[in-house]
Amino acid sequence: MRRIALLAVVCVAAAVVGSAPGAVGAGRSWFTSWAQSQDGRADTAVTGQTLRMITHLGQGGDAVRVRFQNTFGTGPLTIGHATAGPSAGGAAVTGARDLSFGGRRAVTIPAGAEIWSDETRLVTRPDSDLAVSMAVEGTAVPGRHGAALRDNYLTPPGSGDHTGDLAGAAFTTTVGSTYVVSAVDVHNTALRGVVVPFGSSVVDGIGSPPGANRRWTDDLARRIVAAGTPLAVANAGVSGTTSAPACPGLPPQVAGLDAASRLDRDVLALHGVTAVIYYYGTNDLAYGCGATAILDSYRSVFARLRAAGIPVYVTPITPRPGYGDPANLARHEVALFVKRWNTCGGTCSGVVDFDTVLADPLRPNSILPAYDNGDGIHANAAGQQALADFVSLPMLTRSGPEFHTMR
Repeated sequence: MRRIALLAVVCVAAAVVGSAPGAVGAGRSWFTSWAQSQDGRADTAVTGQTLRMITHLGQGGDAVRVRFQNTFGTGPLTIGHATAGPSAGGAAVTGARDLSFGGRRAVTIPAGAEIWSDETRLVTRPDSDLAVSMAVEGTAVPGRHGAALRDNYLTPPGSGDHTGDLAGAAFTTTVGSTYVVSAVDVHNTALRGVVVPFGSSVVDGIGSPPGANRRWTDDLARRIVAAGTPLAVANAGVSGTTSAPACPGLPPQVAGLDAASRLDRDVLALHGVTAVIYYYGTNDLAYGCGATAILDSYRSVFARLRAAGIPVYVTPITPRPGYGDPANLARHEVALFVKRWNTCGGTCSGVVDFDTVLADPLRPNSILPAYDNGDGIHANAAGQQALADFVSLPMLTRSGPEFHTMR
């Protein structure tokens, strides 16, 4: 009942704020080129200050639009002015273009709602940083993505509007989270789709070097660009989350962030989605879920993606040395399901076997030492690159642009 009520509030609030604008050009020309799913609230409120969030685009284009979310905010969030411009490193930018919302400079986003900015003409390049700045009026506790894996920047409380500043001197505070901004679209008529890796910390990029854009999803995006493949990559990872909605040891802070609960907001709401790489289950086992609960959640999510016309490619659960025998038995049961006919027994479109990439052949329930970041769970930079290199680009290209989620 709580989830139904929340969805009703979000739908009403979104209707008040407004929906995504139309494309600059004809047809299917907007594609999400960067994303970080919101997973909670900032630790402290912001008051009359400017936030500068650094996003990393996998593909570029000739215009942008930005999603601002107040999904987990405690009250309305008023943005008096927002800009976007190429990052010059740190908090500096090389230029700042005004963003508008339904033709207006300012917007108030109710708690639980979101808004996409209007299209803004701005040329961007693949593998480049885009700074999105917003002047927050009044006091608000913003929603955030906790593991930005880079510094983002705030001016002091009460400092007002610095969205147009090219220098970064006014931005005196750094945070390791991404506030409010959750996706960036690019307008690019040459692109044909968006690949969305969807999962927990292994998708979120934990283990990759902070500030280096070396998640396996970033490495995959660079590989796609180098190959001339007309796809973008949008990351939908949230650390600590599960595929199943309830596991015995599920921490309260990730309750309600399971795959099915996040699917509409963090995958289906993105633009141009033509494939999902599903990398979930490591936390399910760690929190005490067995194979039955995991496979039930898989089938439910896969069915919804099929109904949306989106192919889903699934990786078996990768090794974790902390698993006991029951968890490892469940891990292998899930792997048998995923690998059956290479289509999850006909419920998914294919398999991306990251288990074979990361597993130590001498200790198959552990990560290969050369790919271990030191915690036994997550891949280091070399492991991230190995995962990216393993993904079949022809498989992703065959997913095609015909799916109705492209808009």
